[in-house]
Amino acid sequence: MEHEFISGRGAQKNIHNVFSSLSYEKEYCEGIDDWEQNIPNTEFTIIHPKTIVNKVSSPDVGMEYSANPYQGCEHGCVYCYARNSHQYWGYSAGLDFESKILVKLNSPKLFREFISKKNWTGSTISLSGNTDCYQPIERKFKLTQAILKIALEYGQPIGIITKNSLILRDLDLLIELSKKNLCVVFISINSLTKETRSKMEPRTATAQQRLKVIETLSKNGIPVGIMCAPIIPGLTDHEIPKVLKAAADAGAKWAGYTIVRLNGEISKIFEEWLSKAYPDRANKIWNSIQSCHKGKVNDSEFGNRMKGSGQLAEIIKDTFRLHCKKNKLNQQMFEYDLNHFKKNTIKQLNLFE
Repeated sequence: MEHEFISGRGAQKNIHNVFSSLSYEKEYCEGIDDWEQNIPNTEFTIIHPKTIVNKVSSPDVGMEYSANPYQGCEHGCVYCYARNSHQYWGYSAGLDFESKILVKLNSPKLFREFISKKNWTGSTISLSGNTDCYQPIERKFKLTQAILKIALEYGQPIGIITKNSLILRDLDLLIELSKKNLCVVFISINSLTKETRSKMEPRTATAQQRLKVIETLSKNGIPVGIMCAPIIPGLTDHEIPKVLKAAADAGAKWAGYTIVRLNGEISKIFEEWLSKAYPDRANKIWNSIQSCHKGKVNDSEFGNRMKGSGQLAEIIKDTFRLHCKKNKLNQQMFEYDLNHFKKNTIKQLNLFE
């Protein structure tokens, strides 16, 4: 007997952690309680890592440094590339990723220590390079808010990518950062269709809410763009024109995109989700993704892995560029003002005092 589609979750089960030598799987369910156990409650664990800011070595992700106050993400986006990293902590990339969230409680302290190092010159640090810094638990712990306060104090340039309207809670901080050209925000929207979002990104803000976020940020002078990402060939690529127009009408100035790539264990998670969420066109969508990655669902080659290759990938690229031009997106570059960065504002104690 096949499990039914689990609404409110992206992944439909836990898959084996590739770093674990042991695995457990229940092949036969003996009662109703067994089925209910497949829908886990969200758990939160406090951790104290040694670092929070990471150097990004990949040349095609558009950021130099990233900081992530949380590991795992309640949003539950089924395609999320960060799922694989959850395995390093001993969890599954499947349901564990969206139901077992690690809270890096000392994130603000580590952030302050990092940007006050003698050799730090104020390069841009992107929040949400791995998981969303405004996922629901941020409402309680306010780690992202604390980091923004420190960034404002130091004049530290910040980039933000999110799909949660909680960002508007920190509107006052973003306004102050923006006055000094120290902040740019990208809101992620890859579909305006309610059903698609609820299945693919089950615990995120609606597309309408995200457009409202763009509008609010723009009206308050905060530089804002849209990440039309990831585009799912055969499922969301036809929405590119409408997404870009809606974002531009709301006040977005820039737009970027990626084509979904299903690296590591994500391919297994996505394939099972696809068979349950869209059984009537699962093969078409899967084949469309493969056509953008040389017959695979993941291309690891720099330069191709984010935008894909082949005829369909070219059509997507041309469509995206055409509608960016029509909607006057990407007409100018955003430049951070590094002159505001205050190097080493922490007073160093004198050994002889």
